[in-house]
Amino acid sequence: MKVISTEKAPSAIGPYSQAMTVNGLVFTSGQIPINPATGEIEAKTIEEQAEQVMKNLGEVLKAAGSSYEKTVKTTCFLADMNDFAAFNEVYGKYFTGKPARSCVAVKTLPKNVLCEVEAIGEV
Repeated sequence: MKVISTEKAPSAIGPYSQAMTVNGLVFTSGQIPINPATGEIEAKTIEEQAEQVMKNLGEVLKAAGSSYEKTVKTTCFLADMNDFAAFNEVYGKYFTGKPARSCVAVKTLPKNVLCEVEAIGEV
């Protein structure tokens, strides 16, 4: 197993890594809309937060030698399922290969953000 770390995405805010690779696969931790340059959550709307999440996730995938196109499965967490359509609009711009996906609403996300996404992909 190999730990993946990049300064182009937010550092882990707990006892975990941004991603791990093993046997030709990458498993990312959930990415939230923290701006890695400032360490702050600057985005307010679901669309803005989803954009930052996708950028962060893309950087972690890239650091692992993967990409959106090599992603086989994502898990998406929304604070409010009423944001589903707006979230999908942003998500669909990045995951054009349409990987398998689960999307659930949860009671609360870290730092009270509106969305979080994790991925599994080929390296």
